[in-house]
Amino acid sequence: MRTRFYILLIAAIVCGLFYSYGRSVWHPFYIQLKGGQTVPGVVERINQAGTFDYDFNEWNSLHLLCFKEEQKIEVWASKSSGLQKIKEFKFTGFSGGLGPKLKEGDGQIPEGIYEIEYLNPNSSYHLSMKINYPNAFDREKGKQDGREHLGYDIFIHGKSATIGCIPIGDAGIEELFLMVSEVGPDQVQVVIAPYDMRSGQKIINIPEIAWESELYDIVDTALRAFKTNQPEVVTP
Repeated sequence: MRTRFYILLIAAIVCGLFYSYGRSVWHPFYIQLKGGQTVPGVVERINQAGTFDYDFNEWNSLHLLCFKEEQKIEVWASKSSGLQKIKEFKFTGFSGGLGPKLKEGDGQIPEGIYEIEYLNPNSSYHLSMKINYPNAFDREKGKQDGREHLGYDIFIHGKSATIGCIPIGDAGIEELFLMVSEVGPDQVQVVIAPYDMRSGQKIINIPEIAWESELYDIVDTALRAFKTNQPEVVTP
């Protein structure tokens, strides 16, 4: 009797771990069985819930400032009146450390200036948006260093499990998915920094590379437009 109990307990633990960390395996089959979603369909569902009340007509573009050390994303909108901080999302998971992604499987979140390639309404992690890593800068430095297999499939997504991506939970990704969809993925800039450089500079030495100063000068320059004393928009 006791042996049977332990077998059931182990099976329950294994199933729980597979449910949490094996979504990339089982979730695509689940989506196929229930029927895939579309971006317009997801946006309509979110809008019908009436949770968010933004005036997207005022937004010309979006800027997602992702800070690894602080584990947060600041969302800024570009309006005719200037840049306005709209929202802040906390990471719900994290992997790797400070420093750029250098190769497939290193668990690092990339660092640099990126774009949103597309929105994925059928993500294994609720909803997601793909970042265009590796970008031209990443590929150029990889070629200079003789590094191949730089990695791929970097997303901002829901849930909390992650290896090299940025999770912000299901509620967070629904709100951000709506914002990006309404503005248009091609009007979104993603700045991923090791820390919030607006509050001062730190020295980060990465033994594997010799170009971290060049990278961080680019990121620092991009962040200067976003003043830390800007008030955040309060929505119902």
